[in-house]
Amino acid sequence: MAAERILIVDDTPAVQSALTVVLKHAGYDPLAVGDGAEALRAVKSTTYHLHLIDLCLPGGMDGLELLQAIRKINSQAVCIVLSGYGTVELAVKAMKQGAFDFISKPFEQDAVLALVKTALEFSRLKQENLILQKTVREKFRPDNIIGDSQAMRHLYHMIDKVADNDSTVLIQGESGTGKEMVAKTIHYNSPRRDRPLIPINCAAIPEALLESELFGHEKGAFTGASSSRIGRFEAAHGGTIFLDEIGEMPLALQVKLLRVIQEREFERVGGNRSIQVDVRIIAATNQDLEQAVEEKRFRKDLFYRLNVIPILTPALRDRREDIPLLANYFLNKFNEKTQQSVEGIAEEAMRCLLAYPWPGNVRELENLMERLVILKKNGPITPADLPEKFLSKQEGSLSLPLFDFPDQGIDLTEIVHRFEEHLIQQAMIKANGIKNQAAQLLHLNRTTLVEKLKRGKNLPPSMEPAQSIPSNP
Repeated sequence: MAAERILIVDDTPAVQSALTVVLKHAGYDPLAVGDGAEALRAVKSTTYHLHLIDLCLPGGMDGLELLQAIRKINSQAVCIVLSGYGTVELAVKAMKQGAFDFISKPFEQDAVLALVKTALEFSRLKQENLILQKTVREKFRPDNIIGDSQAMRHLYHMIDKVADNDSTVLIQGESGTGKEMVAKTIHYNSPRRDRPLIPINCAAIPEALLESELFGHEKGAFTGASSSRIGRFEAAHGGTIFLDEIGEMPLALQVKLLRVIQEREFERVGGNRSIQVDVRIIAATNQDLEQAVEEKRFRKDLFYRLNVIPILTPALRDRREDIPLLANYFLNKFNEKTQQSVEGIAEEAMRCLLAYPWPGNVRELENLMERLVILKKNGPITPADLPEKFLSKQEGSLSLPLFDFPDQGIDLTEIVHRFEEHLIQQAMIKANGIKNQAAQLLHLNRTTLVEKLKRGKNLPPSMEPAQSIPSNP
């Protein structure tokens, strides 16, 4: 592994020589220059992991000005300033302007190496954090949410519209529809992307502890509070707090949350000092909050404060055209994860997936594909691989065909009439043209069926009276 590069900027040859020898001996790759102009030329041509800058430099640029110039070139540059007698105040000023730390002259070799090691570790962590942030932003780009249905295109449009502002967002949708994914996508595409996203599931924490989790507590506030602790709102300062399952929040806490939304301040449990926070609030629920308001389970004023920008995550059954995309995405994902080689989904199996109602939504589909990949190992997924519930219709259920709703609308009467004709045709075929049996299949009186046949001329060609099959038994 290449040695980490360190730039030394000092006009004293003895200091240059001493630092160069010490750093080389420790395994680093140092370069020493004598003034700001040389330093800037070096920084523009090579990236340095650490910069040691003397505050008193010759020429038209002192150490503070050089620090600022280097950080304009590389905002992530890590700098340690070298401070002689009488310049400690300047060193403190340099730290306020972004310097990592300072070393007082004359300095001890061990102290220099210890500080250099700490600064380089900090530099590595900064780089790793930048890479992680970039990876997270890539993962939570809006176009990484899978789906091409009209409902999903509307969702992408809403995310794009709300990401750039600080308005409160309320995400509503059934369990398993990706509400948390939407919240993360909004945050990581917002101006707060480099600040924390702090989630809290209001349904997963006991009521007695939820207030402390949200707002923190002071030492001695309750039994077991042996020290002060910040809450999720303080932790999210400058970023976003995601209040998942907000519909489960107790009424007493809803009052306190309302104040935070209105005033952006609160007190810790057991405290009397107001703490101000700058947070964006994104809430989510699988409940109908308007119904909860009517039933007095959720405060009306809080609902309107949260519902500034409502976003609906559609149920999977309402975007069935996305099922093949999602199923194949999860299949490839789990093939790679488990080192299996399942070769797609057979057409008959895909029809079963399309007909299923998906009460667990996308999460249920993901779990199913993981199970199928692990058990199948190779070859295509067929209906025989699917659980029984995907193959048999529940009693009384009817699988309706997918309908591509046109922009100009439809004639409902005509569509219903055509569908009725289709059902009567199918019943007549299944009953081999025997009207009594067809009427029983349709749960109609025989006379009603006969009238419908006369009006709609619903007999299929193979069932006309002229055929050998009896038409009026």
